[in-house]
Amino acid sequence: MGVSIGTRLGPYEILAQLGAGGMGQVYLGQDSKLHRKVAIKLLSPEFACNQDRLRRFIREAEAAAALNHPNVTHIYEVNEVDGLNFITMEYVEGETLRQLIAHGKLKMREALDIATQVASALSAAHRAGVVHRDIKPENIMLRPDGYVKVLDFGLAKLTERQVTIVDTQAVTLAKVDTDPGTVMGTVNYMSPEQVRGQEVDARSDLFCFGAVLYEMVTSRAAFEGRTYSDVIAAILNSEPPPLARYSRDAPETLEWIVTKSLRKDREERYQTAKELLTDLRGLKQRLDFQDEAERSTAYSFTGSEPLDSIAVLPFVNVTADPNTEYLSDGISESLINALSRLPKLRVIPRSLVFRYKGKDVDPQAIGRELGVRAVLTGRVIQRGDSLNIQTELIDVANVSQLWGEQYNRKFADILDVQEEITRQLSEKLRIKLTGEERKGLTKRHTENTEAYQLYLKGDYYFNKNTPQGCDKAIEYLQQAIEKDPRYALAYSRLATSYGMLNVLSTLGTVPPKELYSRAKAAAAKALELDDTLADAHVAAAWIKFYYDWDFVDAEREFRRSIQLDPDYALAHHVYAWYLLAMGRQDEAFAEIKRAQELDPTSIWVASSVGGIFLHLRQYDRAIEELRKAIEMDPHFALTHIYLAEVYQLKGMNEEALIEYHKAATLYGVSPGIMAARKEAYTRFGWKGFWQKQLDMNKEQANASYVRAWYLAVPYGYLGDKDQAFNWLQKAYEERDSFLVFLNTGFPQLDNLRSDPKFAELMRKIGFTL
Repeated sequence: MGVSIGTRLGPYEILAQLGAGGMGQVYLGQDSKLHRKVAIKLLSPEFACNQDRLRRFIREAEAAAALNHPNVTHIYEVNEVDGLNFITMEYVEGETLRQLIAHGKLKMREALDIATQVASALSAAHRAGVVHRDIKPENIMLRPDGYVKVLDFGLAKLTERQVTIVDTQAVTLAKVDTDPGTVMGTVNYMSPEQVRGQEVDARSDLFCFGAVLYEMVTSRAAFEGRTYSDVIAAILNSEPPPLARYSRDAPETLEWIVTKSLRKDREERYQTAKELLTDLRGLKQRLDFQDEAERSTAYSFTGSEPLDSIAVLPFVNVTADPNTEYLSDGISESLINALSRLPKLRVIPRSLVFRYKGKDVDPQAIGRELGVRAVLTGRVIQRGDSLNIQTELIDVANVSQLWGEQYNRKFADILDVQEEITRQLSEKLRIKLTGEERKGLTKRHTENTEAYQLYLKGDYYFNKNTPQGCDKAIEYLQQAIEKDPRYALAYSRLATSYGMLNVLSTLGTVPPKELYSRAKAAAAKALELDDTLADAHVAAAWIKFYYDWDFVDAEREFRRSIQLDPDYALAHHVYAWYLLAMGRQDEAFAEIKRAQELDPTSIWVASSVGGIFLHLRQYDRAIEELRKAIEMDPHFALTHIYLAEVYQLKGMNEEALIEYHKAATLYGVSPGIMAARKEAYTRFGWKGFWQKQLDMNKEQANASYVRAWYLAVPYGYLGDKDQAFNWLQKAYEERDSFLVFLNTGFPQLDNLRSDPKFAELMRKIGFTL
């Protein structure tokens, strides 16, 4: 039972609803007596009507209210007004640790600072005889001023009928029912004694804390599993992987602290939070001392020692003309690529720095966040044939400007300007170069300014990850090649644009065989002109995998590309799909996660994470990842298609229809066609839906080209094996790229797998069954 905004509970006025918890609704209130904001937890009747339970809770809440510690949210009172039972607590502004972890792994110092404050709160509470019972990221708040607040001390007993399970990548919680009174807490962070339903003590809190600390450092749950039972089994019987597997800078001492906190036998754990706090403070002091020593050394040699790391932030397009956005992006990317050739200089890849594009950023803060010594910022103004570029190089450690310059040139001189900026940067970074290294630093892929401008436009549209973007990219890249027929980089980007168009197109406008023939020719030309281009080897791998079905050579090309550029997100992305098709799912997960780390803003990568889970039939994980992708960008049609397929396979029919409708809208399908599909579903279920889709695909095929695959799939859904195999054979003749996933994915074709024709098709593609 909730209350409306403006309701008064004694001296408190309800201002807004903040959310809901296991015990009831949570509101923001105003204390009219003390003129302060408070958090009000209104207890649901389910809890409040059980008098014995309520009395036990009130006693514990009163004990928690006696806590006076800066890292503990204070309970002001437990009260009842007009039959409504509620708790008034300190209102904390900020974000939860769960929200912070969702952004990625915390920096080691940040994780230790949070952990130390939480351990301090636990130490104070345990000394007062208060056990939390539900330490988890959702119950840890971070205020803007750096203070950490632990929520809900003394309140966990009230929610002992509720259990939740958290997926390893999830930001929100999914509820799991269990027998009343058996266990309580959040499964992924529970101690062995909690999951067994045994009595808990302070040492259970320390186990939960250890699981939270593990996740802060690694961004992964310490105990994972696909189901509730799997997580329980992991807590009781398994040890989490070492921190070093996911965090290279994790000190051995921290590994020891986490391991001791997570001992299955509570007698082998830390016996008090004070012991744990002492170890954490000792580690933090030791790291502070090491950092101070390194800073002292760095300051002593600032005038002569080279700066070993840099981030080139996206240059700002001051012109504010979206048609010139390609130029500021292209200059930034060109400088990143050039600086990456410098010896002993770590350059943050494009995919990571471009997440700051369009944001009002503090270069020093970003430099610290990325762990670099220097940050380059820039502004670009183009008016007609005039080009103005402003640059500033900032020393992050000393918070000072190392260098700044303004270049006023004609656009025709853009290649010279970029070369000049790169050369001056290498001097300001105090990097000594050999003659050969200096020559490599200023390497140009073309001398033709018009070809370079066209390439920048093509690359800009390629990075939009849409069929329309691919079409525009192909148009500009072909023009670039006409201007300079020896432009290797333009050929390689043209090849990958053809490949992406084949993946992202709807029913297809050009047969896969024709698209890949063009891609193959472009990739071969790129490698002929420059065998050192990582992008050219990705293009070659893509074609050998999706078109030639030469799986051995495909992997050789993937590995060569990653060897040439380990931070090239596209290489890791496409390689992940290759590994999935080969049945090497653990490696596929590692590669797609690496692609996501390198390019966290890519909607295509984010969508692919969910797509891979769909192929592996891990539908709940697929839904979680695809929903996250939609939050990133709701306009990427492929995500909605994946999600629609998952929902259909799970029997979530209404949700599936909604997602099919959204995908169709994004692909430009007319409302009339969508209405016809929905009506067919209403009358005849999914068979009606897919029959209508099949009829429309066949009708379109009479007027223009439609890929055979898009006729095979509806027949598969409808159970018409003969027609499904007929069109799969035609897809084989077209060399359709989707066929490489028949061995691991496409549950909609499961009713074909037992047929000998399916095995024969797999052998023809090149798979050994």
